[in-house]
Amino acid sequence: MSKKKKNKNKEVSQGSLTNSILTLFYKAGDKDLSHKSITSDLRITSKDAKRKVLDTLLEMVEKGTLSEHNRGRFVLAEATEPMIGKADFTSSGAAYVTVEGEEQDIYIPAKYTANAMHQDTVKIEIIPGRGAKPEGKIVEVIERKRTEHIGTVQLVKDFGFVIPSNHKIHVDFFVPSGKLKGAKEGQKVIVKMGEWPKNSKNPFGEIIEVLGDAGDNDVEMHAILFQYGLPSKFPKEVEEYAEKLPDEITEEEIKKRRDFRKITTFTIDPHDAKDFDDALSIQKLENGNWEIGVHIADVSHYLKPGTILDKEAYDRATSVYLVDRTVPMLPEKLSNGVCSLRPHEEKLCFSCVFEIDDNANVINRWIGRTVIYSDKRFTYEEAQQVIETGEGDLKEEILTFDRLAKILRKERMKNGAISFDKAEVKFKLNEKGEPESIYFKESKDANKLIEEFMLLANKYVALYAGKDHAPAKTFIYRIHDLPSLEKFGVFADFVKQFGYELRAQTPKQVSAQLNKMLSDAKTKNYGSMLETLAVRTMAKAEYSCDNIGHYGLAFDYYSHFTSPIRRYPDVIAHRLLQDYLDGKPSANKKLYDEQCEHCSERERLAAEAERESIKYKQVEYLKAHLGETFEAAISGLTEWGIYAEIIENRCEGMISAKGLMGDTYIFDPDNYRYYGKNYGKVYQFGDKIKIKVTGANLHKKQLDFVLVEEGDEV
Repeated sequence: MSKKKKNKNKEVSQGSLTNSILTLFYKAGDKDLSHKSITSDLRITSKDAKRKVLDTLLEMVEKGTLSEHNRGRFVLAEATEPMIGKADFTSSGAAYVTVEGEEQDIYIPAKYTANAMHQDTVKIEIIPGRGAKPEGKIVEVIERKRTEHIGTVQLVKDFGFVIPSNHKIHVDFFVPSGKLKGAKEGQKVIVKMGEWPKNSKNPFGEIIEVLGDAGDNDVEMHAILFQYGLPSKFPKEVEEYAEKLPDEITEEEIKKRRDFRKITTFTIDPHDAKDFDDALSIQKLENGNWEIGVHIADVSHYLKPGTILDKEAYDRATSVYLVDRTVPMLPEKLSNGVCSLRPHEEKLCFSCVFEIDDNANVINRWIGRTVIYSDKRFTYEEAQQVIETGEGDLKEEILTFDRLAKILRKERMKNGAISFDKAEVKFKLNEKGEPESIYFKESKDANKLIEEFMLLANKYVALYAGKDHAPAKTFIYRIHDLPSLEKFGVFADFVKQFGYELRAQTPKQVSAQLNKMLSDAKTKNYGSMLETLAVRTMAKAEYSCDNIGHYGLAFDYYSHFTSPIRRYPDVIAHRLLQDYLDGKPSANKKLYDEQCEHCSERERLAAEAERESIKYKQVEYLKAHLGETFEAAISGLTEWGIYAEIIENRCEGMISAKGLMGDTYIFDPDNYRYYGKNYGKVYQFGDKIKIKVTGANLHKKQLDFVLVEEGDEV
């Protein structure tokens, strides 16, 4: 592909033009350049475009990026302040440094990374005249992101090395014999980074904890938690504080609350759940409408600001769900005990109560603290059976909820909500935590029933804080930005190969066309992979005090209110709601902005750890199936090989480009395919193929496949 495209009339974005001009100056070093030479080098000929270049040059002078020596001649200004940013390493040892205010990350070749490591805050210098994009070198580490790492021990005579589990930690740690702490070959350990001599390839380290043998389930799950800075247990003093919380509800407390104990109430949760943080109540009103209560565990009643229990919950910010365990945000006394809405027990709740007509229109709503009594605990499977058969306990109530939920869902879809119903990968584990089989958890009507009424409550508490008050009160919102039409355009070009024409001009059209495509692709080999790619075109949902709505749900106002046992933002929402119900003034926005950022970051780390545990178990599962053949679908193509996802278990591995036999295969990135130079055989995204599992590397969490042609199976 040519690096330069001749297109006089192509519209260049401001950011792209600035980067192109900067690149010319980096190449020129300390030489000055004229406006005329710059437009010539950029192949700009139109009068308007030339004027845009001049305006950009003058703007760069104002910002101090350039200096104007003589009229119309410019030179790269000497930096008055160092460029400081965060280093994001690749597995090759190179890095990209994100600098605030710069539109483009600075590429750092591996030989110029000095003694920096992944996510360190570093000082960099630009290297003039290197390539089409700005490159730099790291000159100083300002702050280490972390000094303790997880890795595997490799012993060599009287010393050892620790090989990091995180592939972005690009160096091994040298550990002298006196600092091995008795670790044996192949064991997983925590190593503390020490001195890194200037001319040494490896930093020194000291083993501070031996976790155990690599491959042991508990060791591997502990290692994943540590890698992402997530806790594995509660401090003793936090557990002791929680144990002292009262189990009984006083009559004095009940009198402060709206009493729902005599109204039919039940929970619907996974079969293995112990922390029931939401319940539904229902009764028919005299006017024929329904009174529906969405009752949420009143965690904030027990979790008081400023206590060691609250500090621990805030630091965690979320429960973490690995394949074989839950690492809760709250100690068991709260999560499975006093806060859990267990059947046949009185519980304190924060509730959103609706008057709804038979067409699922909300006539009135009320928000406040309540006391409830759950009559029945349903699993999703039990509730689903009632929906499908029309028989069972509380059948009238469940069928009414199901009917209303379907109306609410239909209305959301009509308003532009996106229907991502990707099945969750689950494992059946043996007593040692080893995966015996893989299955998929799909969302059925019972799941969607709960989902719709939780969404309804989350929507209306956000409306209360953000719209019912003028001016709006400081509140914690769950926001989801509009999709980038540019990203969607790239995705639209990609799916043309499957016969889908996506021509959206507005965000609402994006959602409508995505829903139609996803519904059609659901039955195809590539359905789940297209859904994954579609999700990547979307912005990431996060917490913020600045409400921009939730695009994916098609809500102008949305918060998280319904899961305070496992999400700290919901606790924040409860506290703010009570303050505003009590008539208190709007809270300090700056404080809650910081809390939103913290909770969003902890959520991202938890999600990454969860994905890591799934990948580990998938590799572990296939390690027991080496040499076996499976049907798969091509899930990705790169210059170094073909990624394929096994259809029956969604495990993904790679077929090396060097291993494509029978022809000379050429990678064609423009058409997302490999094609045979001599015989024309084509491999492209979504194709159904047969693969053999040839490698399962637990340390790297990688699977290796080879293609199996018809008749090749042994």
